[in-house]
Amino acid sequence: MDNRAGEMEVFIRVAELRSFSEAGRKLHLSPSAVSKLVTRIEDRLATRLLVRSTRGLQLTPEGEMYLVRAQRVLDEIDDAERAVASGGKAAPRGRLRVNASIAFGVMYVQPLIPAFLERYPEVELDFSLTDGIIDLLEERADIAIRSGSLPDSSLKARKLIESSRTIVASPEYIAKRGLPGHPDELDSHNCLRFNFPIPMNEWPFINPDTGERFGRTVSGNFLCDSGPAMRRLCLSGLGMARLGRFHVQGDLKAGTLVEILPNWNPNDEQLIHAIFAGHEHLAARIRAFIDFLVNHIDSHGNGIRLP
Repeated sequence: MDNRAGEMEVFIRVAELRSFSEAGRKLHLSPSAVSKLVTRIEDRLATRLLVRSTRGLQLTPEGEMYLVRAQRVLDEIDDAERAVASGGKAAPRGRLRVNASIAFGVMYVQPLIPAFLERYPEVELDFSLTDGIIDLLEERADIAIRSGSLPDSSLKARKLIESSRTIVASPEYIAKRGLPGHPDELDSHNCLRFNFPIPMNEWPFINPDTGERFGRTVSGNFLCDSGPAMRRLCLSGLGMARLGRFHVQGDLKAGTLVEILPNWNPNDEQLIHAIFAGHEHLAARIRAFIDFLVNHIDSHGNGIRLP
């Protein structure tokens, strides 16, 4: 009889514990039985999933991919059985892996986590914050929260907020370096930039008189991959940066940051989405978390509504 689900469970334990003997102890199997089951998977796939190193067992790239997909398969089996057993109304449960961009995650997602976990106590939330582009499979994430369009047609998304980007600097910086009145004047300013794989050295503008759109390549003495770090350095007076309006709107209202060239800003809509794999049957915990965010985050980036 084909028992691939059982083999997947064994492989997941081995991958988590990095040991045949430890996995066997947890599953009440001998180390040799565990090894044979993993070998059976590798033979069927005609590829190595695990290799031995000085640090013990390590996953190959194919092993990483198989681990993520195996976890999702077992999660879906578990969800299906609980849904049937409860008449289609299974409560969300299990581990939920969420990766959010740092600024949005800290400002909008993190404050909602206690209320979400109180409502769904059987969910174990694995929450990480990183900026830049991520791969759902490589990061083992069920949900990624990011701005922009979807790079992969196999993914789906739900909109969380609409925002735009704006160039900001502190009053102290402006007092020292002056306030530019035209994009060409940025050549004499310290423009802080993101060092993502997709370059962000060109800032977009629109001529307020003609409506012509154009870009200007900017330069400066600092690059990083963190929105919050960029904001803090702007507040310190190091330079100017182009940041999400949702991220700096409080600073603009307080006067600790000033908008630069507002009449030249194209104010292109920036959508921030909850992105997830496009399965036909979405796990209850994934659906519940996304619904919770949509219901408690103001869609125009004006904060959150705590339950």
